[in-house]
Amino acid sequence: MNLQPGAPSHLARNVMHFGRVLRQAGVPVGTDRIELALLALQEVGLNSKTEFHAVLSACMVLRHEHQPLFDQAFYLFWREPDLPDPISSLLPSKLSPPRSAPAKDDSLLADARTTPSNDPQNHQPPTEELVLPSMLTASALERLRTTDFEKMSSEEFRAAQQALQDMKVVFQSVPSRRTAPTDQQARVDMRATLRSAGRTAGDVLALEHERPRQFVPPLVVLADISGSMSKYSRMLLHFVYSLGHTKERLAPSVESFVFGTRLTRITPWLKLRNPDVAVARVTQGVEDWSGGTRISECLHEFNQRWARRVLGRRGVVLLVTDGLEHGASKALGFEMERLHKSCRRLIWLNPLLRFEQFEPKAQGVRAMLPHVDEFLPVHNLKSLSALVKVLQGVRVV
Repeated sequence: MNLQPGAPSHLARNVMHFGRVLRQAGVPVGTDRIELALLALQEVGLNSKTEFHAVLSACMVLRHEHQPLFDQAFYLFWREPDLPDPISSLLPSKLSPPRSAPAKDDSLLADARTTPSNDPQNHQPPTEELVLPSMLTASALERLRTTDFEKMSSEEFRAAQQALQDMKVVFQSVPSRRTAPTDQQARVDMRATLRSAGRTAGDVLALEHERPRQFVPPLVVLADISGSMSKYSRMLLHFVYSLGHTKERLAPSVESFVFGTRLTRITPWLKLRNPDVAVARVTQGVEDWSGGTRISECLHEFNQRWARRVLGRRGVVLLVTDGLEHGASKALGFEMERLHKSCRRLIWLNPLLRFEQFEPKAQGVRAMLPHVDEFLPVHNLKSLSALVKVLQGVRVV
C-alpha cells in the first residue's frame, strides 16, 4: 500500500517531532536515523500501526536497553487518548490500533512529549533547556526540597532527579577483621616485626604496626511498589541508581529488590548507563507494579532465598514501605525479626511519616516497628538528605 496523497509531508513532520521527543527522553536519535525511517516508510507503506512501530524501532533504536523507553514514547506520542493522534489521519479507517499498549508512564516521557501542531510555524526545533537545581533561586530550591514526590509536576520531578544525581554520599566505613600495615602508632604486628628483624640479622629491631582495614557494608534496598507506594518507589529507584554509580573510593555494593505481591530482584536493570532507561526497564519488567502488597510473604522469600547471598558481610537494609499489610501480623513480625538479625542495620523508610498526626495504629506497622533501628520518612528531597546523613553515620534527631 502506498502513502496517501498529501500525507508524506505531514508524516515527515510528525516523525521528526517524534525523533526530538526521543532525544529529549534520552534515546540517541540522529538526523540520519530520522531520514532512514522516512525512506523505510516510503518503501514499506502504512499498513498498520504494528508495522509502523516496527519500522521506527528498527531505524531509531541502536541499543537494546533503549527499547523499553522507545516503546513507551511511541505509544504515548502516537496513541494516548487525551492527545490528538497524529497518525490517525494517515491510516485507512479499516485499520485498528494495537490492542496492547504499555500503561506505565515514566516521568521522563511526561517531560519530553509535546503535542505536535499543524501550524508550520510551530514545527521549528524547540530549544532544549534543562533547569538544574543549582540554577534555581533559594526559595524555589527550598520549595522543591519540601515538595511531596506525589504532588510534583513532571518538571519538578525531573529537577528532583537531577538533584539526586548531584547529591554526594560519603558512606560510613566499619573496621574489618583483616588488618593492613600502617606507619602510625597502633597495634604491633609481630610477624612483620620478626620478618624485618630477620633481614637485618637482629641488629636493628624496628617495630611494625597494623590496624584493621576499613570497608563499607553492602547496601540492600527492599522497595514496596504497590499502588500507594509507586510514586515514592520510582524516585527512590533513581536515588538507589545514583548510589550504585557513585565514584567514591569507599562505596558499597548495592543490591535492589522490589516487592508487591511477589519479590523481584532488579539489580541488573539498575546497572544500565541511563538512569531513566533503567527505571523504565524496571517498571516494564516488574509484573506487579502498582498492584497489591504482601509484605510478610515477600520478606519470607527474601530471608529464605537472598539474605545469605547479599547480606554476607552484615549489610545495611533499606526497607521502603508504608507497612499496611493485609494478613496475619504475627508472621510479619517473625520475618522482620529474622531480617533484623541478618543485617547490621535495618532502616525503615515510610512515606506516611510526612503526616504529623501519624500514629502506629495499623497492625502491620506495630508488628514491624520493634525490629528496626531507624524509622524515617521518605516523601521529599529533604527526607532523602536526612537519609544520606544516616548512611554517613550522623544521627538525625
